[in-house]
Amino acid sequence: MQGIDIVFHFASQTNIYIADKDPESDYQANVLPMVHMLETCKKIGSYPDILFAGTSTQTGLPQNLPVDEKVQDNPITIYDLHKLMAENYLKCYTRMGIVRGVTLRLTNVYGPGPKSSGENRGFLNAMISRSLLGKSPTLYGDGKYIRDYIYIDDVLSAFLKATLSISSLNQKHFVLGSGEGHSISEALHYIADQVTLKLDKKINVEIVKPPEGLFPIEERNFVADSKSFSRLTGWQPVNSLPKGIEKTIETFLREKQ
Repeated sequence: MQGIDIVFHFASQTNIYIADKDPESDYQANVLPMVHMLETCKKIGSYPDILFAGTSTQTGLPQNLPVDEKVQDNPITIYDLHKLMAENYLKCYTRMGIVRGVTLRLTNVYGPGPKSSGENRGFLNAMISRSLLGKSPTLYGDGKYIRDYIYIDDVLSAFLKATLSISSLNQKHFVLGSGEGHSISEALHYIADQVTLKLDKKINVEIVKPPEGLFPIEERNFVADSKSFSRLTGWQPVNSLPKGIEKTIETFLREKQ
């Protein structure tokens, strides 16, 4: 940490089912690294700006939409509990003046990039990849639940803009999303329709029975309200869901060439 000005903390164990089976290991993956980093800064007198990637599910099951930073947190999974703990450690050390920091709680991120570390993450990317193989994207039940999908480029621009406004963002958290809600069914049909055009081969969405033992967090509705963050930083998402899906498909196709 010596001589470091800015830390982008994206590292995480992201599978909620793994966290539930082994809370201690999840704590070691998602809480202790933050503690160790902050304590190191304290011991060596390093004062970086830390930008932490949280998750929108830290809120739990919101009663009203959209959700902003004023909504009371009520995490219902071990994973979300630990993400909230890491966030609170960061807030505590910022209040002590050891570092400056902010947490951006991400909604459903998709777009070009490495494969997600968790099997229950990177859903849209996985369905795009499946569709480009000529297979049907699979939908659990009617897919009625609403999600806020945010394209990776909009996430990266938000973190970069946050570095320029850290004085205004310090000690806070914000919910970062596109501000637009789409049902899971709607998102998969966007994918199927666009891949059909790209491959000149009809791709249909396949409805399957949901597996047993899904956590209630899977059945949430969520839309982010990022107005406060936008007001403080000037950030705005520029990629709609259809546009982002199209960009992702085009990138995946280029990578296959």
